[in-house]
Amino acid sequence: MRKRVIIMGAAGRDFHNFNVYFRDNEEYEVVAFTATQIPDIEGRVYPPELAGRLYPNGIPIEPESKLVELIKKYNVDEVILAYSDLSHQYVMERAAIVLAAGADFKLMGPTHTMLKSKKPVVAVCAVRTGCGKSQTTRRVLDILRSRGLKVVSIRHPMPYGDLVAQKVQRFATYEDLDKHKCTIEEREEYEPHIDRRSVIYAGVDYQAILESAEAENPDVILWDGGNNDFPFYKPDLLIVVADPHRAGHEVSYHPGMTNLLMADVIVINKEETAAPEAIETVRKNIEKWNPRATVIDAASPIFVEDPGLIKGKRALVVEDGPTLTHGEMRYGAGFVAAKKFGASQIVDPRPYAVGSILETYKKYTHLDLILPAMGYGEKQIRELEETINRAEADVVIIGTPIDLRRVMKLNKPAVRVRYELQEIGKPNLEDVLDRFIAEKVRRV
Repeated sequence: MRKRVIIMGAAGRDFHNFNVYFRDNEEYEVVAFTATQIPDIEGRVYPPELAGRLYPNGIPIEPESKLVELIKKYNVDEVILAYSDLSHQYVMERAAIVLAAGADFKLMGPTHTMLKSKKPVVAVCAVRTGCGKSQTTRRVLDILRSRGLKVVSIRHPMPYGDLVAQKVQRFATYEDLDKHKCTIEEREEYEPHIDRRSVIYAGVDYQAILESAEAENPDVILWDGGNNDFPFYKPDLLIVVADPHRAGHEVSYHPGMTNLLMADVIVINKEETAAPEAIETVRKNIEKWNPRATVIDAASPIFVEDPGLIKGKRALVVEDGPTLTHGEMRYGAGFVAAKKFGASQIVDPRPYAVGSILETYKKYTHLDLILPAMGYGEKQIRELEETINRAEADVVIIGTPIDLRRVMKLNKPAVRVRYELQEIGKPNLEDVLDRFIAEKVRRV
C-alpha cells in the first residue's frame, strides 16, 4: 500500500518538494495539496503534465481550512508542511491539529529537497520576509559581475497562473514579463535583474529550470530566495539576511532559523534605523546559534526620485505586499520617506479599499496607515489601482521594488522610493565574494 500524503503549502515549496521527492515515488500517493497565504490557489489542480505518470488526473489543491476533513476522507498517513514565514508556535499548532486527526506531521529538509548544480551556487536567503533579500541579491549580483563573471539568477517560485505554461520561465526583457503575465509580486523581483540586463529564471519545475540556466554556461548561479525559505539548490555560499526591526524573530520563525543555522554569512541589515539594543539581540543570537558565520553589518538607505513632491502633502504610502502581510511589518521604505521628507499627513487607505484589498485589511489587522501592494492576479491589480485612485491624497509614495505606474494608471502624482544595501565597515560582501571566487569559481 502506498502511503497517503497531503502537502501543506502556498504554491512554492510544496510543488518543489513534490517534484523532487514524491512525483515518481511509488511508495507514496499525494492525495492533495492544501493552500494558504496566496489568494485564488485553492480549488485548482496541480496539472498532470507536471504531476507525472502516477497522477494522470493531476492533484487537487484544497484550502488549508479543510485539512482535518481531508485527512479523514483519504485516511492520510503523513502531512508535510511545506511553506514558509511561520512562527514556531504556528508550526506546532499545525502539528497538533494533524496529530489529533491521526496522521504523522513532517518537515522536509535539505538532503531530500536540495538539487545539486554543476555550477557554483551563491544563495541569498533571510530569517523573515522583508529583511532585505532583494537589495542584498542585487548587491551580490553587481559584485560578481564587476569581477567579470557571467551570472544567471534563479528566483524562488511565484507560480500563480497557468502552471504548465510556467514550468520554466526566463526573464531578460520587459516583454518577457508581459508574455508570462507577471503579477506585481513577480515583477518586483524580476525587474531589478532586467534593469541590470541580467537573466533571471523562475517557474515550477526547478530541475528543468536548473538545466536551462546551466545551459547558458554561467560562471555562477545566484539563488534569489523567497520569504524565509531555504534554497532549492545546494549552495556553495549561503548568505542570510537578518532584520533588527524584528529582533528575536531569527530564532522564532520557520524555516528562517534553519537559514540562520546553515548560513556561511549573516548580514544584519537596516542598522541605520534600528535600535542599538535590537541589533545587539540579533548579534547575540548569531553568536549563540551560529558562531562560525561571518557577520556583516549593513544599512538600506532610501533614495527618493523627487522628495520635493512629498513636503507638505497628504501622502498615500504603498509598500511591498508580502513584507506587510505574512512578513508582519507595519511599514517600509515608503513610510520612512514620508516622515523624512515632511508629508503633512499619511492617508489611511482603509476607507478607500475595495474587493480583495479590503479583505486583506480584515485578515491582517496589524495594518493601518500603509497600503500593501497586493497584486497576485489581474483582478487584484485592478482593485489595488482603484483603491489608490479613490484615496483622497495629493501624492502616492511607491515603496515597492517596481514602479507601479508600469502596470496601472494613477490619477495623482507619484514618487518612487528605492533602497539599496550598503555594508558598514569590514568584513563586507566584496571580501566574502572575492574569497568565494578564488576558492569555488576560478578553481572550476
